Amino acid sequence: MNQISSSALRSSSPASVFSNSRLYDTAASLLATAGIAINGNAPWDIQLRQNGVLERVFDQGNVGLGEAYMDGAWEAERLDEFFCRLLRARLDQQVKPVRLLAHALSAKWLNLQTRRRAWQVGKVHYDLGNEFYAAMLDPRMTYTCGYWKGAKTLTAAQEDKLDLICRKLDLRPGMRVLDIGCGWGSFMRFAAEYYQVSCVGVTISREQAQWGREHSQGLPIEYRLQDYREVDERFDRIVSVGMFEHVGHKNHRTYMEVAHRCLKADGLFLLHTIGKNVRASVPDPWIDKYIFPNGALPSIGQIGDAVDGLFVAEDLHNFGADYDKTLMAWCRNFEAAWPRFSAQLGERFYRMWRYYLLSCAGAFRARDIQLWQWVFSREGVTGGYRRLA
Repeated sequence: MNQISSSALRSSSPASVFSNSRLYDTAASLLATAGIAINGNAPWDIQLRQNGVLERVFDQGNVGLGEAYMDGAWEAERLDEFFCRLLRARLDQQVKPVRLLAHALSAKWLNLQTRRRAWQVGKVHYDLGNEFYAAMLDPRMTYTCGYWKGAKTLTAAQEDKLDLICRKLDLRPGMRVLDIGCGWGSFMRFAAEYYQVSCVGVTISREQAQWGREHSQGLPIEYRLQDYREVDERFDRIVSVGMFEHVGHKNHRTYMEVAHRCLKADGLFLLHTIGKNVRASVPDPWIDKYIFPNGALPSIGQIGDAVDGLFVAEDLHNFGADYDKTLMAWCRNFEAAWPRFSAQLGERFYRMWRYYLLSCAGAFRARDIQLWQWVFSREGVTGGYRRLA
């Protein structure tokens, strides 16, 4: 099941799975601008397997495309490259169904990340099961972009990323560090082990907190099942790795005010987040529905607005291309481990998760989305900040 046969993908003709010639011609013309053919011979070509795929796409956008894939209605041997080409050609901007207008308006005008709603992503996504994530991730359970500058393996890339953060924060023995959105605690354990600091981590996932506590015995680490807005104490350093994507633009300022009140006057705050190129764009509706409920990527401008008057931006580092490699490594691990989970989760989940990982890999490869590490100070570093990396 994990190996897609090229000959099987190309066994059907367009006429056998599609009857609306006008819509077919429109779709074929759009896809051709991205170098993608319908039922073509290239590994990134879309292979139609059932009637109605293109109707679903033109009617529902990426929700229709993703759900049709989950249903087995189409395939692509190289799904990652299909999305890279599609997004590089900006075809997602060419198909904007009216029925997605409500999603766009709610994302723009409503606060979808209130204290009550913030817990939804923990239950839906992060509480899938620690055994499942352990099979996909590196041994430290690091569910964020690795740093591949000198790394050859996922494990090395994640440890290099954790060390990069520690050096950017200029951690010293005895410091107390707040980790906002600590996940399974990979950063806290690494920082405690190698830089002799103590850490407090907050998460909205019960599974993450339980796993972290079990694997941090003997280390000066505290896990709190807590919304970030409830934290009100001072720390030498603050770090937030892969959590700001769940905050939402309505809460960006509140988030930064929390970080400001919790950071000592001479402290440093590192924000590691996926980001978007266009401020006015809205969250991907398929990702919102199936993967990260209420997620919303920030733009550089939105982050700038949020820190205005609160922090000095000392450093900004973009290594978004490294997320492509990270996601491809996760997908390989996921597919290798799938036989252990197939009976429990089922074929539709397999296709959903594969679509998630490979579509995101394609998006980073196309540079449609980015990965930023910001370093902030409250007062400005005397003499200037020097990146220790």
